[in-house]
Amino acid sequence: MVNLCVEPDIIVLIIEDEPLLMLLAVSIVEDAGYVALEAKSAADAIIILESRTDIRIVFSDVGLPGDMDGLQLANLIRDRWPPIALLLTSGRQLPRSGELPAGGIFIPKPYQSEEVTDALHELAA
Repeated sequence: MVNLCVEPDIIVLIIEDEPLLMLLAVSIVEDAGYVALEAKSAADAIIILESRTDIRIVFSDVGLPGDMDGLQLANLIRDRWPPIALLLTSGRQLPRSGELPAGGIFIPKPYQSEEVTDALHELAA
C-alpha cells in the first residue's frame, strides 16, 4: 500500500548487490511512497548520481562489490552531492565512530520495514 502522505516525487537510490534484499528494499521504499532506483555497486550508483539531479536519498548496503564500499560511497556523496540524505545498512560491518557522514542514519540488518520507513521519512523531511 502506498503512503500518500509523502511527496510522490522523492527519488531514493538503493544500492544493494543481493537480489532478494534489493527486492525487499524496493518494496519498502515504494510502500513508503517514494520512487526507487536500483544500483548493484558503488560504481553503478555514481553513474546514476552523475546523470540525475533529482535523487534525494541514497539507501546503501555497506558491503558492496568492487573497489568502494558503502561507507566510502556515502562519504563521496557527502562531498560531491551534499544535499543527498544517506541511509546505510549492514549485517556484517557496523560503522566505527566518525565513519558515518554527518546526518547519515545507520540501520543494522536484518532490518524491519518500519525502521527503514521511519528513517526515510526522517531524511525526506
